[in-house]
Amino acid sequence: MSYVQNTDADRSEMLERIGVSSFEELLEPIDPRLRLKGKLDLGPPMSEPEVSALIGSLAGKNRPATRLSSFLGGGIYDRYIPAVVGYVLSRSEFYTSYTPYQAEVSQGTLQAIYEYQSLVCRLTGMDAANASMYDGSTALAEAVLMSCGIKRKHKVLIPRAISPATKKVLASYTAGRGILVEEVPFSKTGMMDMEKLEMLCGDETAVVIVAQPNYLGLIEQAVEISKLAHDRGALLIALVDPVSLAVLHPPAHYDADIAVGEGQSMGIPQSCGGPLLGFMATKKAYIRKCPGRLVSATTDAAGERGYVMTLQTREQHIRREKATSNICTNEGLCSLAAAVYLTSLGESGLRDVAIQSMSKSRTLYEMLGNLPGCELPFGTGFFQEFVVDVKAPPGAFRDEARKEGIIPGIPLAGDFSEFGQGALLVAV
Repeated sequence: MSYVQNTDADRSEMLERIGVSSFEELLEPIDPRLRLKGKLDLGPPMSEPEVSALIGSLAGKNRPATRLSSFLGGGIYDRYIPAVVGYVLSRSEFYTSYTPYQAEVSQGTLQAIYEYQSLVCRLTGMDAANASMYDGSTALAEAVLMSCGIKRKHKVLIPRAISPATKKVLASYTAGRGILVEEVPFSKTGMMDMEKLEMLCGDETAVVIVAQPNYLGLIEQAVEISKLAHDRGALLIALVDPVSLAVLHPPAHYDADIAVGEGQSMGIPQSCGGPLLGFMATKKAYIRKCPGRLVSATTDAAGERGYVMTLQTREQHIRREKATSNICTNEGLCSLAAAVYLTSLGESGLRDVAIQSMSKSRTLYEMLGNLPGCELPFGTGFFQEFVVDVKAPPGAFRDEARKEGIIPGIPLAGDFSEFGQGALLVAV
């Protein structure tokens, strides 16, 4: 455990700085009925080694995914993180710095954001990327609002095979805005039903979303979906897995207008589901409609290279009616982690990560295919995760698996009526 000094003198100085005479004075706004009467019953005093042992024993009751054979996925993945990522993140210049409003004293932070943006553009093939969003779900929701603003239309088509959590976030963002969100079902192949997409996509459609790969792990027909959307006058948002882009065509290849995704798998721990990293990149034509903020490179009065925040389309910087979003920050440490992760791996390293995921997931797929009672409904057209139906009650199967130190995957039946109770989404 770390040591934090807390002497009587320290407490007196803090209270004086705050402007109160005692700790009790700080509690005055809290209803007395909600305050603890007397002292908290912590038991008798303990030495530092005893406290350390007690806390360690309590923490030891947890069974984190890193200690088990985890096949959880669905957007958050258990990937190895190079030691250099933690080292750079823990440097005080990054770890303690606040949002970089003053460019002249924030060059390191601004450069880190600029490098991150450049890497996202390199990864997606798009023209420009913003400084990052809160997570993949909010990045998609912001991209939808951005698209509806560009096209001045209010119908959005999303694939059914998309994260249920992302759908809920999108529903929250679009509620009260008059935006109609319609699902495009998936066919027997597990991919978007192209006939239904053609029926639903009309002149009133602002944007079509393609998940590549989709929530079931399958690689969609992105080129065909893009052509259909653009022929009907709609924009295309590509919701992509960043690691998959080391082996799959980037969004620019199939003419996506906006690319978004969850960047957790690029050097960020699972951490019980957060913090996360949303990335967003777009075509140059739409960069002024992009939410959040961007960092650009320039030269100073002496001709030296420098970095500044620019194209900030939020209401704090431009007239409120022209603001595209109320997003006023970015995931600074998480975007830095992604930049360090991608830089430390390089192109060949990231490709190796992707190929390992692909090859190992296919090995598991083949192993399960040889077991009686396992059904694999969609074939091998997946990136790193696939659906398996174990034909058993999910609770009982999960409990038996955990006895063997295995987290088997995500049950699908609760969110997708198309599947039986034994269907699991398995990631490698």
